Amino acid sequence: MLNIIHETKDIIIVNKPAGQLSQGAKGFDLDDSVKRAKDYISGLNIDPFINDDNNLFEQYLLASANKKTVLTDLLQLKEEKDIENYNNAITVKKDQIEDLKREDIELKEKIESLKNQIIEIKNSVSTSTEKIEQLKLDRANKNEELNKIEKDITDQFNLLEDLKGNLVKIDVKKTKLEQDIDLVVNNLWEEYELTPNNATDYKKVENVQTTQKEVNDIRAEIKDLGSINVDSIEEYKKTKERYDFMCEQRLDLENTISKLRKMISEITDTMKKQFVEKFKLINKNFNEVFVELFGGGKAELILEDEDNVLECGIDIKAQPTGKKLQNMMLLSGGEKAFTAIALLFAILKINPAPFCILDEIEAALDDVNVYRYAEYLKKFCSDTQFLVITHRKGTMEAADTVYGITMEENGISKLLSMKLK
Repeated sequence: MLNIIHETKDIIIVNKPAGQLSQGAKGFDLDDSVKRAKDYISGLNIDPFINDDNNLFEQYLLASANKKTVLTDLLQLKEEKDIENYNNAITVKKDQIEDLKREDIELKEKIESLKNQIIEIKNSVSTSTEKIEQLKLDRANKNEELNKIEKDITDQFNLLEDLKGNLVKIDVKKTKLEQDIDLVVNNLWEEYELTPNNATDYKKVENVQTTQKEVNDIRAEIKDLGSINVDSIEEYKKTKERYDFMCEQRLDLENTISKLRKMISEITDTMKKQFVEKFKLINKNFNEVFVELFGGGKAELILEDEDNVLECGIDIKAQPTGKKLQNMMLLSGGEKAFTAIALLFAILKINPAPFCILDEIEAALDDVNVYRYAEYLKKFCSDTQFLVITHRKGTMEAADTVYGITMEENGISKLLSMKLK
């Protein structure tokens, strides 16, 4: 390596060994080499003093004892410069190689990504292929169904055409039948004066000829009867309307009577049931009251017809103390009255009345029985208010208030009252 050091205008040259001289240094022209060396050194711009002092440089070269060494150094300098350039070029190439490696890595990554995309596309294509095959199969099935439907439609259309043809035939037959029916209806009215509805009420004719003969005979008889009263038809209609109205009224009355009879029957059954129940209670109370009033004996009520309790009579059997049981009509007047009073109290025990008027019912009783009657009457005073008309002393003594009616003057009555309790 050539080192040029500028110190106090002296030049020190360090040479490489001669053995490192380039092959190009053998057999050269010195002047030409010096010129080229100067141009080269000038181009390198190694140190300013070299370009500024060419004479000094030339003197150096001339003074050099070994021109071959100077040339070797110059060539070596050129080689080092080339090496540096090569190194720079290598560095650039290395950088380019690194860039290419990075691009190669990126390309590999892109290739892998593309491979993955290709795999996905293949999978998608495979799936799409399966779907296409399925769609083809579905299409074939749909086409088969469509063909079947088209065949059914064709069959139905043919059937419809057949039905239309039959319908036309039926319409023709219907028209002919309607004409025949109109002809028959007209003949029915002209020959027999009957409508189709009225004609249905008659029996079906088995022998037409015999029936026709009978009809002709009847017509002849009608003709022999003479002229017909046309107004009788209107009279018949009115009479028929009145008859129908009366029949409806009769039917309504019969329904009403039936309902009333049913209601009466239900009420009668209820009355019988209630009567029998109350009759038994009254009969029981009658015997109890009779025993209390008479001080013994017995009495009872007997139905003459137990199957018809609402219409039959009632026998009163009484047996005062010391007498035999007999009909009430065989008793004395006082016994009859006392028995009737016993029956009255028996009824009041079942259904007490809020107000009761007694008009001298004890008139036929003796004094002892009057007191018994008055005392027994007090038992009902809590539920019933009694207004008693009497002239018996025992009855008046049992009363709470006494009202007297006198007539001091003719035609003028006077009321007197007195509270006893």
